[in-house]
Amino acid sequence: MIPFHNFQNEPVDLITREISAASRVIRSGSYILGTELNNFESNWAGYCGAEYAIGVANGMDAIEIGLRSIGIQPGDEVITTAMTAFATILAISKVGAVPVFADIEPDTGLLSIESSMRCVNEKTKAVLLVHLYGHMNELSRWKKECLKRDIFLLEDCAQSHGAKWDGIAGGGFGEWGAYSFYPTKNLGAIGDAGAIVTNSIAIDQTSRVLRNYGQSERYCHSMLGLNSRLDEIQAAILIERLGFLDWFIKRRRDIAELYQNNLSNHLIESMATSKYLENHVYHLYVVLSPKRNQLATYLQENGITTLIHYPTPAHLQPADFEFRIGPGGLSCAEKHAELCLSLPCNPQMSDQDVWYVIDKVNNFI
Repeated sequence: MIPFHNFQNEPVDLITREISAASRVIRSGSYILGTELNNFESNWAGYCGAEYAIGVANGMDAIEIGLRSIGIQPGDEVITTAMTAFATILAISKVGAVPVFADIEPDTGLLSIESSMRCVNEKTKAVLLVHLYGHMNELSRWKKECLKRDIFLLEDCAQSHGAKWDGIAGGGFGEWGAYSFYPTKNLGAIGDAGAIVTNSIAIDQTSRVLRNYGQSERYCHSMLGLNSRLDEIQAAILIERLGFLDWFIKRRRDIAELYQNNLSNHLIESMATSKYLENHVYHLYVVLSPKRNQLATYLQENGITTLIHYPTPAHLQPADFEFRIGPGGLSCAEKHAELCLSLPCNPQMSDQDVWYVIDKVNNFI
C-alpha cells in the first residue's frame, strides 16, 4: 500500500530529535509561553523573512486573530475562495464578517483577481487569498489591486510553507499570513498548531494579547481574547522539523516533476505548475479527471491512497452561515470540485513508489 501520508517512515534522525525535544520540554517544567515558543517564533519569522511570528493553537485561530487584529467587524465583507478547507470560512464567520465567494482560475485552482475585484463594494474590507495546494501566484498584482481599492490583502498560507513570490514568502505581501502546522502540512506538528507572520508591530502586539485571553498584562484584560497558545512541546518539535523542511519540499518537487513529465492518460489532466520553482511547494499534487471517482476507486484497489481536496465547495456546505456569491457565480470552483483528485506526494515516497503510481494512472481505462 502506498499511503497518502507516511509519518511512520520519516527519517530516523528527525524522530530522534523530536523525542529529545519533547523530553527537553518535560524536564524544563515550563509548558506554556516559554523559551521553546520564543525560539520557534524567532526561527519561523526568520525563515519567512518576516519581522514577527506569533504562535497560536491552530491555523483557524491564526486567521481569526489576524482578522480581529486589523479591526474586521460584524457586517464587514471578506472576499475569498469557496475552494478551501472550511476552517478558512469559519474564521471569517466567527468574527461576524461575511465571506464573499469569488471564482477561481480553472488552470490553477487559485482565486481569480478579475472575479474578486468584481465583488468589491463599500462593505469590502479585505481579500483573503488561499495559497491552495502550495501554489502562490501574482502576489504583486494582488497587492496593487488591493491598494488601489484601499482594502486589506491577507494570506491563508496553510498549504504553502516555503513557497515564495518574487523571493518573498507567504505572508510577506499581505498585512499578515496565517499558517497551520497540522500534522499533514509541509511543516507539521504532532498535533494542532498555527502561527501568524507579519511585518506590522501593531498586528504583532495585538495578536499576542488576543491569543492569551486578551491580557495586556497578567490579570489585566484589555480586550476579549481567545485561549489560543502554541504549547511548548509543539513549538520544540516544530523547531526540529523546520530543519528538514527544505529537504521535504525538494522531495515533493522531485515527485511532482516525475508526475508532470510522465502522466500521459488522456482522461487525466495535471493542474498547471508554476513557471518558477519557488512559487510551488506541492503540498498536494492534484489532477483533474471526468472519471475522478472511478479513478480513485481503481487506485485504491491497486494499493494507492488518494484524497479529494475538496469535494464540496464552501458555498454548497450544509452548515447554516451567512455568505455572498460574487457576480458571475462560481462555475469554475464547482467544476473543479467535481474533477479534482490528489495523488500521494509525500516526501517519504521512493522513486519506485512514484513510478508505480504513474504506471497505474496511465493504465486506467
